[in-house]
Amino acid sequence: MSDVLYRLSNVTQCYGGKTVLDVSDFSISKGAIVGLAGHNGSGKSTMMRILAFLESPASGEIFYDGKRVDVANTDLRREVSLLTQEPYLLKRTVGRNVAYGLELRGADNIESTVRDSLNMVGLDPDLFMSRQWYELSGGEAQRVAFAARLAINPRVLLLDEPTASLDRESTLLIREAAAKVRDKCGTTLVIVSHDQSWLEEVSDVICRFSMGTIKQ
Repeated sequence: MSDVLYRLSNVTQCYGGKTVLDVSDFSISKGAIVGLAGHNGSGKSTMMRILAFLESPASGEIFYDGKRVDVANTDLRREVSLLTQEPYLLKRTVGRNVAYGLELRGADNIESTVRDSLNMVGLDPDLFMSRQWYELSGGEAQRVAFAARLAINPRVLLLDEPTASLDRESTLLIREAAAKVRDKCGTTLVIVSHDQSWLEEVSDVICRFSMGTIKQ
């Protein structure tokens, strides 16, 4: 069985007649932590949306776990979770935000899973479970959003600038959580960050983007 989870072949994406992504051959191994680096507008966020199956490329083919992907197949999106730089929280408590995806999936042991996920991102469940969304700092909201994604145990976790609003201590906690979820659950992670040193610490390999193309 192949250890390749994603493979992109001759994939391009265009916005307004301009090509913003042009990838001839790119693959991601199962259980890898892959960093994406590059200047703003270099194609990283476009790549993340394609990997999340949120948009179809203008041309080319995407293979996931050996099968050609039809992006209209929303079932695949249940295996992939994208955390953006400005996370959206529901207007409810921290505990209910983290529990939301579990409730949709009819999961068991929801409270213990929520508590474990909050602990992984350095938020004491006893202090934060009942806290309202509007009582959080920007860094705390980012960590709650990350905990919500850890709770549902996705096969792929896509993190777009996950440490942009965090202090150094929180940044280290996110790195530890990323490594832990890969080692414990076999999760594949793709991380976009402008923090070069942090990206080097957390990633197995870094792919550098320039004008829509990739240099590994």
